[in-house]
Amino acid sequence: MADTQLVLALGARKVTADEVAAPFIKEILETTSSLPSDARPKLVGFLANSDPAAVKYAQWTGKTFQRDGLNFELRQVEPDDLERALEEANADTSVHGIMIYYPVFGKRPSFHGGSYDDALRDTVSLAKDVEGMNHFYRRTMYRNQRFVDSEQARKCVLPCTPLAVVKVLEHLGAYDDQHPVGNRMSGKVVTVVNRSEVVGRPLAAMLANDGATVYSVDIDSTYVFLRGKVEPVPAEATTESVVKMSDVVVLAVPSDRYKMDPSWVKEGAIVVNVSSHKNIDGDILLSTRPGVRYVPAVGKITIAMLERNLLRLQQNFKGSGRLVWDSSIGCVAPAPDQ
Repeated sequence: MADTQLVLALGARKVTADEVAAPFIKEILETTSSLPSDARPKLVGFLANSDPAAVKYAQWTGKTFQRDGLNFELRQVEPDDLERALEEANADTSVHGIMIYYPVFGKRPSFHGGSYDDALRDTVSLAKDVEGMNHFYRRTMYRNQRFVDSEQARKCVLPCTPLAVVKVLEHLGAYDDQHPVGNRMSGKVVTVVNRSEVVGRPLAAMLANDGATVYSVDIDSTYVFLRGKVEPVPAEATTESVVKMSDVVVLAVPSDRYKMDPSWVKEGAIVVNVSSHKNIDGDILLSTRPGVRYVPAVGKITIAMLERNLLRLQQNFKGSGRLVWDSSIGCVAPAPDQ
């Protein structure tokens, strides 16, 4: 018996990652084709776990880099050897980018404070951090500082998955280019379900810094992110109530047990599923909520952002043997010759 074709609600449509990623892939291919083969940057990915999602991400990365003419090397190491391996890669001039497939130690505490995984993020050189997750890039992102240098010639890199979501929203017109940069989400309400340090929190901050009102929902609390600040929500607010008034809903819960009720999503909203699990029933959403646009996965966009970050790092720090930090302006610059 033939499968019954899904009948979409009026104006509803599924938006694929391929559609959103296409212009970025074109841009990447044009850039790499203009570089001599020995001048194309190399990314080293460190895999120190057996998490299926991490392994799959590493495999996708390798295949995509090969297609796009970039160099990728996967290094599998034992968790206790990872910090030393990162330091070696930081010092290796043939390596232009470094990424770590998390989780490695999960919530295991670090001698330096915080979790061991947080300490690993801060071990990666800012000149090679394609994920934009070390202390320097977290600081610039949360402070809405968009350039590495005081001359504003070198843009900061941003975390790949949150950046992929931003590119989805730009593609679908949620960002209003009639407003100046930094205000293009003004007037929009967003709910992000998940407040992890890798996806949920940085995404909430990025969207708030672009003018949105962002409700950040986690397992035991909900906060509202506004530009430069976080506030508690009214006591009567629920996940259902904030989702019902949201123009954008981002689902990033790393569990197949979490499912949002599609009836909460308002007509015409954009729903982006970032998790490797489906946090909402897409068929019910598309068949019952008129005008909704549903993006079921962002993996291909995330890898395109990873490639763009690698090319940006190569351009930003080409020929910079050492960097100095200017604390008065929160920027870095090549160290003067001795």
